[in-house]
Amino acid sequence: MEVTRILVQMKAEEHMKKSDPLGWFESVYAAANGDELMVPWANLGPNPWLTEWLDRHPFPDGKRALVVGCGLGDDAEELSRRGLSVTAFDISPTAIHWAKRRFPLSQVKYEVMDLFHAPQGWERYFGFIFEGYTLQSMQSPLREQAIQRIAGLLAPKGDLLVVARGKEANEFPDGPPWPLTQDDLSNFARQGLSIQSSEDFMDKENPPVRRFRAHYQRP
Repeated sequence: MEVTRILVQMKAEEHMKKSDPLGWFESVYAAANGDELMVPWANLGPNPWLTEWLDRHPFPDGKRALVVGCGLGDDAEELSRRGLSVTAFDISPTAIHWAKRRFPLSQVKYEVMDLFHAPQGWERYFGFIFEGYTLQSMQSPLREQAIQRIAGLLAPKGDLLVVARGKEANEFPDGPPWPLTQDDLSNFARQGLSIQSSEDFMDKENPPVRRFRAHYQRP
């Protein structure tokens, strides 16, 4: 896994040198050639910090949900299984095609989409948005722009759940991923969202990884 992460970092650096800070996603998925082990964030199961939260915050059937940077589709499928009407997008065409192959009978609407070019009809449209580990794949100022875009897609009285690696402001780990700070998360409040809960914890990985989980609502 460590070798795979190094290869991902190399691809990210390559694209950033070409002023293409998002192009490395497709490069990683395409190079994997159908091997999930070559995609270090592809766990082939829903995010446990999403499922745990959903167990405590059930939604009514049919609620419109959006998964940002859906990858191979596990989080989107979990939301669909729980009765939500799910749209899921990723900037990588390979990832979306892969997700559709994995779940041929899926009710999820999978889209190849760049967050920064989302359709106007998505503005303030979704009652629930899940953002898991996508923001940590971006650096400033792109990260702040992405936060603004995500916040703009949340409907009035809608819920946004963010899960990310966390760090202190004076820590500068090599990335990707580039963990978020609490100040990064506060940008959602600056976009008019109301913080409902914020958690800072160590997970059960070996070695443990610091995580943030934050729940926001649009008034």
